[in-house]
Amino acid sequence: MDALAGQVIVFTGGGAGIGRSVVSRFVAEGARVVAVDITDAVVDLAAEFGDAVVPVVADVSTWDGNRIAAQTALDRWGRIDVFVGNAGITDGACPLEEMAGDQLSAAFGELFGVNVLAPMLGVRACLDALVASSGSVILTGSFASTNAAGGGVLYTASKHAVHGLVRQLAYELAPDVRVNGIAPGVAPTRLRGTTSLGQSVSDAVLDGTEQALPLQEVAPVSAYDGVFTMLASRTESAAMTGSLVTVDSGLSIRGIAKPGGRVQADAVS
Repeated sequence: MDALAGQVIVFTGGGAGIGRSVVSRFVAEGARVVAVDITDAVVDLAAEFGDAVVPVVADVSTWDGNRIAAQTALDRWGRIDVFVGNAGITDGACPLEEMAGDQLSAAFGELFGVNVLAPMLGVRACLDALVASSGSVILTGSFASTNAAGGGVLYTASKHAVHGLVRQLAYELAPDVRVNGIAPGVAPTRLRGTTSLGQSVSDAVLDGTEQALPLQEVAPVSAYDGVFTMLASRTESAAMTGSLVTVDSGLSIRGIAKPGGRVQADAVS
């Protein structure tokens, strides 16, 4: 397993869930990773993976957080080949009418700061190094990047914006840097909520989720490792830029009458 041999990757949101799983796969594929997270959980990665991972505890919605992450990679390994903007928070599927008007500005700033501003800051902090290495960018979108009801109004708008970032940055940075995104559906993770709305951490998987999916099961976080690896690879996705890859257990093609054509009626009743 050496699809990423020699590559240096700055990876935000690497402390838990999909991010932690992908970092593990990247290391197995030969990469060296600066793993960034706002929680101390990311520190454990150094004990698990040794010199292959340098953890950075930082707020990626700030310029300093991203600048420090990029500089850490350059100081340690002298290059950056891939930036992965994976950090994100949720709005707990809160609809607009359930938000007080005086909450909205703060909630917007908090959620968009992590979900939209942070990947922009990360790309900017890594940009000179990415151009020098003819590298690539991977941004984590969502089912909500192209569909309604994948979250509340703030989350859905932010993930639509991530899709826009993928396309615009792919245009702006071509031909030097490829930019792609991944749109997961439901993953067995715990999501940090928007504190401005009084939210904390919640489970992403609700009762009955499996029956709502065409594939009839919630995929483990490791199911996303391969797609991230493909997009980070210099060979396996060499012709891809501006793409948002859907990895959602079929959620976006779910039928009205039943989630999949061969799903038995009693499974969804």
